[in-house]
Amino acid sequence: MKFLALISGGKDSFYNLQQCLSQGHELVALGNLHPQQQDEIDSFMFQTVGHDVIPFYSECLDVPLYREPILGSSVNQKLEYSYTAEDEIEDLYRLIAKVQQKHRDLEAVSCGAILSHYQRTRVENVCGRLKLTSLTYLWQRNQNDLMLEMCQSGLDARIVKVAAIGLNASHLGKSISDMYPQLGKLNSMYDVHICGEGGEFETIVFDSPVFKHKKLEIVDQQVVRHEGDVYYLKFAVQLVDKDQEPAAESNITPPVLEDSWVEFVDEAELAETRIQQSRQNQHDISFPLKKVSAAVVVAVVETPTKLFINNLTATASTTIEDQTSEVFNQLQETLSKNHLTFNNIQHVNILLSDMSLFGRMNAIYGSYFTNLYLPPSRICVETNIPTSALLQLSCVVLKHKGPKLGIHIRSRSYWGPQNIGPYSQSIVDSNSSCKVASLSGQIPLVPASMALSTSGGIKYNAALSLQHLTRVQNLVGVTKPAAIICFVTDCASIPTVCACWNHYVEQEGKRENARKNLVIVEVSGLPRGADVEWGGYSFEEVVSMYEDEEEEVDDDGGEQQAPDFSDFENSSTISITNGTTKFSVLFTSNADKVKSFLLTLNNTSSAQLLTTATPPILDSSAEYIPVKRIFNYAGDEFRYSIIHRQEMV
Repeated sequence: MKFLALISGGKDSFYNLQQCLSQGHELVALGNLHPQQQDEIDSFMFQTVGHDVIPFYSECLDVPLYREPILGSSVNQKLEYSYTAEDEIEDLYRLIAKVQQKHRDLEAVSCGAILSHYQRTRVENVCGRLKLTSLTYLWQRNQNDLMLEMCQSGLDARIVKVAAIGLNASHLGKSISDMYPQLGKLNSMYDVHICGEGGEFETIVFDSPVFKHKKLEIVDQQVVRHEGDVYYLKFAVQLVDKDQEPAAESNITPPVLEDSWVEFVDEAELAETRIQQSRQNQHDISFPLKKVSAAVVVAVVETPTKLFINNLTATASTTIEDQTSEVFNQLQETLSKNHLTFNNIQHVNILLSDMSLFGRMNAIYGSYFTNLYLPPSRICVETNIPTSALLQLSCVVLKHKGPKLGIHIRSRSYWGPQNIGPYSQSIVDSNSSCKVASLSGQIPLVPASMALSTSGGIKYNAALSLQHLTRVQNLVGVTKPAAIICFVTDCASIPTVCACWNHYVEQEGKRENARKNLVIVEVSGLPRGADVEWGGYSFEEVVSMYEDEEEEVDDDGGEQQAPDFSDFENSSTISITNGTTKFSVLFTSNADKVKSFLLTLNNTSSAQLLTTATPPILDSSAEYIPVKRIFNYAGDEFRYSIIHRQEMV
């Protein structure tokens, strides 16, 4: 992609520029915002120290530079940025729009954000409004690894401002390579950010491997003391010719898979063999596939805190566009009756009769969430939808009116796939006792290129997509699996998926009970032609309590008892925070047991029924998900699986 590099003069913006070039993107221009007053050095968003040197970078890189003054201030300090008059982000919009007018083929913008959600979301907001892609290859990188890479890359960046304990005027003008050992010590002693992400220091780049023929050289400098113990360097520079010898090392690209997942891929064959043997030793049941032919009914379940809207279809229309519009009309009507909006939706499950319809469906779907900072998380699969429906939609709606929490990353990075559709990676339902995060389906995309992984086979793909899911869990701080579904398109993948899940549970230090809260299903298609997809729910207790399935919850005279799952061949229950919320994953091949269970559902619980046959009850309140085959965490096969969620009030 042809990109504009936003530069502050600092190491992060230039190292991200280097990474963009290493990924094959083409630099067409530089962009910079500068303060109106010469000695103004404070901004929530932009580095301004050393801004006088910015014009020299155009000659260093042989591309035009576009600059605009910072006229606004940090008026809108919310993480969820939206257009705000007189905010400095509108200065950024003005700058990028100006470049876009000059370069009509501009496709992307380079931004050096590392950990700052504040900075990332604002650049994404502007890029979204201008239909550009944000490139943030430093996002969520380990700071020690990243600083070491910068030092080894040939980047000559020197400290020009210090504002942290252990840093003083004597460190001004020193290179990051010279300062790296000292920064490591300060990090261990005082938790100083090694890359300066906490505002501890700022840098200016004097040379880079991507500078063509010129570099910067200081000709005059002066140390200035700012408020408190903050010092910065005022300096003058000149351009000098570069040594034409090539840099020893330039771009270091982090591996796609973390070391622990590389270990799994290397050892997966042995783990798969053990699971195959275990399945044979227990029971290896093969069920003939049954077509799910009957239509199920729309169901709306209202619990004390949520609304579950299940099985929306529209069979009167014949095109996917008309059916999608009709489904959303039904959804909007139900939300309005309950005084809720699309912004209250936490998660959406979409079943398509054919994945080739995805793009046309998604165009209609996206129009309902265009203006939402945090659209719902989403899972979308192709499966055998009954009757003439082309899609089926079910969703979870949060009834509370407080701020919406979650993560919606639209930038391209090494961290994980960007969201190119109208959905968030995760939406978090939070209360005083626990957090429950919905997790969008993750397929094996290579984050830096957004291309589907094709070279590593199912072992690599299962590991990569589960790594994506884990990183989302870690980023929102909701890490314990409550109920996870793994979708595959070939049941031959089951031993590999089971081995991958076991590795995840063991490596992440999950409690043994979490191992059982996995459902593996075979469907006919996944987005982008992927062979595996992971999604579902995780949780984190504010008041920690993680009960094993054998432990009894003290009802203490509550209004309802927890349901009895003893009739099921295989079951697992996660009880969150003294039993206020329960997730249970159940398996059976007995239709009568499923029927009896569905008849017990009430307004404190919801259920997803994954089924390989026509449901034993068509008018239940459950969400129905027809699939080809169903397996538990150990690879044992069943006809039915139920994911049950109960609120104890």
